[in-house]
Order: sequence, then structure tokens, then C-alpha cells
Amino acid sequence: MSSFDVVVIGSGPGGYVSAIRASQLGLKTAVVERDQLGGVCLNWGCIPTKALLRSAEIKHLIDHAQNFGFTIDGYQIHLEKIIERSRRVASQLAGGIQHLLKKNKVIVFKGHARIEKAGLLKIEGADGKSEAITANHIILATGARARLLPNMPTDHSRVWTAKQAMTPSFLPKSLLIIGSGAIGIEFASFYRTMGSEVTVVEMQNRILPQEDEEISALAQKSFEKQGVKFQLNTTVSSLDPLDKIVKAVIESADKQKEMIEVDAVIVAIGVVGNTEDLGLEHTKVKVDRGQIEVDQWGATAEPGIYAIGDVAGAPWLAHKASHQGIICIEKIAKMENVYPLKHNNIPGCTYSLPQIASIGLTEAKAKAAGHEIKVGRFPFMGNGKAIALGEPEGLVKTIFDAKTGEFLGAHMIGAEVTELIQGFALAKSLETTEAELMHTIFPHPTLSEMMHESVLDAYGRAIHF
Repeated sequence: MSSFDVVVIGSGPGGYVSAIRASQLGLKTAVVERDQLGGVCLNWGCIPTKALLRSAEIKHLIDHAQNFGFTIDGYQIHLEKIIERSRRVASQLAGGIQHLLKKNKVIVFKGHARIEKAGLLKIEGADGKSEAITANHIILATGARARLLPNMPTDHSRVWTAKQAMTPSFLPKSLLIIGSGAIGIEFASFYRTMGSEVTVVEMQNRILPQEDEEISALAQKSFEKQGVKFQLNTTVSSLDPLDKIVKAVIESADKQKEMIEVDAVIVAIGVVGNTEDLGLEHTKVKVDRGQIEVDQWGATAEPGIYAIGDVAGAPWLAHKASHQGIICIEKIAKMENVYPLKHNNIPGCTYSLPQIASIGLTEAKAKAAGHEIKVGRFPFMGNGKAIALGEPEGLVKTIFDAKTGEFLGAHMIGAEVTELIQGFALAKSLETTEAELMHTIFPHPTLSEMMHESVLDAYGRAIHF
């Protein structure tokens, strides 16, 4: 029976990163993966969707080529090649994960792991053969799957979860998307840019409900300008998939019902943790509403068992999982200066057209937390680089504590804001005040200058607006 210091169940961005870090710290480490190395993020989430969205960006540029001095006539969309490229990108990176694990001497077991008792795992392979291994520490990094609507089909060729939406056999002329979080909005952006008539149903009173309200409103206005339709304060009460269409009944808050027909439906109402069939009944591990309860270090109620990433709850973000995994391992290794995860320091990104990115408190949450605040805003229209790029629509918004100057949050919409947000993430990590940001020199001409101007605007000192 093989014995390890650490065994990680799951090889997504939380699992493989924590395994590599454990090996770096001299711990004998193994990973158990029942499917593809890299998990959902690499194979069916973060990476392949960004490849699809890149194709949509190129189509958008072609459609607006005349604005840059070009005339392009007669191009065609080859959906199968767009999907093929997306899958190729995912496959290339999955191979990279295998290389990294081998390089760091992490043993990989292929199969499904169950906990027999604390410290003992049974791994069942696809061939039906099983083996037992022991571990001083077990990390559950099993990820999450799409949350499904009760009593509604999602295994039909026209009713998709995110996975099916990434590999469609056809480009729908009309599409209904249930949910307007990051996943739903990214698919709305992709399919609308590719030519589909898109309707998004959201049960709350605004889209992207986790974002700052001002950014949500600007996003909705931009998507509607592109032709996306939104039904807010609305739910889907039934889906009836037929051979060539899906009949959907949508219901408003005042119980008014409407039946619509579309070519396809995407269900994007969140995720639920993969906690089943792990042998948790043999442990003291607690599960609440599909997520494993953990402390600030990822430890569960069972000594020696930990959980990280999506299975340990929101936010369901790859970079959160990776960072959480490193914290967990470094605590196991008894390193000094290990700091718990600060949720307000986790940036969030939506890779739609336009992009949305944020970190920290929204304006409403800052006020609710008792802060007297200063808010700065700077529009893309005032930035030379944005104008030169042909991307004049967008906003950078920053929030500070009026008494202390503490940087509380930033919220952005526009071109490349998913890259810009890391500057504010660094500022949050360093506990920056407005003074440090004001005295930082930003290069010109860049989009990043808007970050500077937004800070200046919060204190009445903006130069270019």
C-alpha cells in the first residue's frame, strides 16, 4: 500500500496547484483524478470559453473593420473550426498540467477516490480495479458542476449546460439563457456576436447581480445596444424541448406568464459542489447546501481532511481555488507567515464584450458596512488609448473610505478591464490608500491611466475629465 504525506482529490486549478506546492515543500504528494487533468476550468470552463470569446472578438472587429479603414466582404463563420480551436487550446494546456505534475514528482492516480476513514483512500479505476493508499493529509478539490433547474430536462440536444454550450452542433438562430451571472453573460455575448437572437432571463432586478449596480446598468445598456434582450424579475417555469425547438414558459414577478419558442436554451444558474460519493459519511466533514464547511485554512471538521476551491463554496473562481490551495498546503507544512484568504481581495472577471472586472466592496456594500465614502469615476471616452483602439465606451470606478483613505473597491467595464483589474488587486493586497495611488506614475498612452484618473476624481483632482 502506497503512503503519502498529501493526497489531493481533483486536479483542477485548486488541486494541481496545491499538489505542486506540496511537492515543492518536500511533501510526498499524489493527485487522484477520475476525468481530465486540469478539471472543469481548463477543459470545460475558463480556458475554452475564452478561446470561443476570442473568436467572437475577431468577428466583432471584422464587422467594424470599416471604422479602421478596411472593407471586408464575404467572410463566413465556420462554427466547427471555432469549436475545434477551443478544444485544441484546452487539450494543449491539459498536456501542460501533466508535464508540471511529472516535473514536480507528483504521482497521478487515474480513478475515483473514496475516503474509507481518515487517512485511508480507496481508488477505483475505470477498468473496475481498485487500490488503497494512505495519506497524512487529504485535500478535497473535487470542484463543482452546473446547478440544474428542478424537474426540467438538461440532457436534451437543445437544452444545454455550459459544457454543451461550448460544443454546439449548430448555431441557434434564437437562444434563451437562464441566468445573468458571469457564465450566462459570457455566453450571451458570444452567441449574440455570432449572430444569434439572445434573450436572457434573470430572477433578480438587474443583470450581473454580484457587480456594482452602476456597472450592471452600464453593462445591460451596452448588451441591449448589441441586441440582447433581458427579462428581469422573471423565472422560467417550464421547458418543453421538441425536435427542432424548445418551448419555454417564463413567469414575471406579478405571475404573468408568456410562452416563447427558441432553437436552444442554456441553463446558467450557478454551480453545486461535487460532494457525493466521496466517503464523507465515514468522517466528521460537514456539508451545507452542496458545499463543504471549512475554516480559514481549508480545514474541515475532520482532522487531516481539507477542502478547497468550488467544493468549499463561493466565489467559484479558479484563482481563488489556486490561492486557497497554496494557503492550505503552507499551513499543513507549518510555514511561517501564512495568511488566510481575504475574500475582498479576490478579483472577479467577466470576459464578455464589453468586459467587466471588479474587486472589493461595491458602493452599496461599502455604505452598508458603515463607511463614509468617496467615489471616483473616469470614462473611457476621456482616455487617448481607448479612443485610438476604437473602444470609447466604458468606465473605471473607485471607492475609498473618506476618513482614512483606505482603498475599498474598484469596478470597471470596457476593453481589457480583466487585465487592468490586477493593478487594483495589488493595491488591495498592499493595503494602499489614495495617496500611494495618486503618487504612482502610470505610463502614457495606456488604458491604465484611467485607473489613476478615477482615483484623482474621487478627491476632485481629475485632470482629463
